[in-house]
Amino acid sequence: MNDTSVAGEDRLFQRRAIESAIRIGLIVLLVLWCFNIIKPFVMLILWGAIIAVAIYPLFMKFQSLLGGRQKLASTLMTLIALAMLLTPTIMLSDSAIKNSQALAAKIQEGSLTIPPPSDKVREWPLVGKKTHEVWSLASSNLEGMVNKYKEQLEALGKLALSAAAGAGATVLQFMVSIIIAGVFLVYAGSSTGAVEKLSVRLVGRQEGARFVEMSGATIRSVAQGVLGVALIQAVLAGIGLIVMGVPYAGLLALLVLLWAIIQLPTLIVLLPVIIYVFSTSATVPAVIFMIYMLLVGLSDNILKPLLLGRGLDIPMPVVLLGAIGGMIMSGLIGLFVGAVVLSVGYTLYIVWLDAGTEVVAKEASVDA
Repeated sequence: MNDTSVAGEDRLFQRRAIESAIRIGLIVLLVLWCFNIIKPFVMLILWGAIIAVAIYPLFMKFQSLLGGRQKLASTLMTLIALAMLLTPTIMLSDSAIKNSQALAAKIQEGSLTIPPPSDKVREWPLVGKKTHEVWSLASSNLEGMVNKYKEQLEALGKLALSAAAGAGATVLQFMVSIIIAGVFLVYAGSSTGAVEKLSVRLVGRQEGARFVEMSGATIRSVAQGVLGVALIQAVLAGIGLIVMGVPYAGLLALLVLLWAIIQLPTLIVLLPVIIYVFSTSATVPAVIFMIYMLLVGLSDNILKPLLLGRGLDIPMPVVLLGAIGGMIMSGLIGLFVGAVVLSVGYTLYIVWLDAGTEVVAKEASVDA
């Protein structure tokens, strides 16, 4: 009787184990299937959510000015954000196209001249000798240099076209993310409630609410204090470059944006441009341009204390690693998302450590 009972229990255990394994397998399969479906949109949704969280306080003020009309406020803010994105993009793209057309025309006419390199170029480490050789050939016989390095130049041209196509795709991704952010703002209440419920399920009611609050504060801090300042500097630099007619102003503005996000001085990019303007323009406009660009390069020292912080202390290496890692993983849009996501992860990790320390301290005081 006992053997029969044990055998029945074993069969029951095996049947339940098999049923549980099948259920878990089906759930995992469903989750993976759903993830693969939304995988192309993950970065866009993340960036849209980050934008929505970052501008939510401004959205609430804007909504109150419109008499509490949530959908109207969201629509107007979305249109304003799209205009802010597209206006400088069109201006910088137009500048790049005109410069490329002028360069192509000079090449076809044979009027393109390249100044010879100085002897100091030869002293550059590793690449100095080769660079001096190619540069000298280009200054004395441009057609010969083009024929000699035809394959390399074709590869460089393909890379440039690919980069231009990638830039266009990135602008489109930003547009879609802004529209997604507008949708999030319309359903801000339900979206916040869903995030809070998920956090409570993961870490408990008290810590879940705290994690949501800290996540929102971190997103706003990084988006405003790092990404916002970088965008402001890039746009201001781009305007100055276009006004002075600097070639490839769009590319230079993009470099300013990258340098600002990864927390390197933007003057590294701007100083060579200032030297170029002094060599090609009259003294008075060049001096005005220099003062303007120096103010742009140093503006982060004023803007960051105003926008970054808010009680949060995020080490710059965290932002740097997040920006670079995100860009390697997902391109230019990952530059923004990576910096924010890693900052949020770091902040929640510190909060979790502090919570554990507090629990240990309480237990020690009780034991004492």
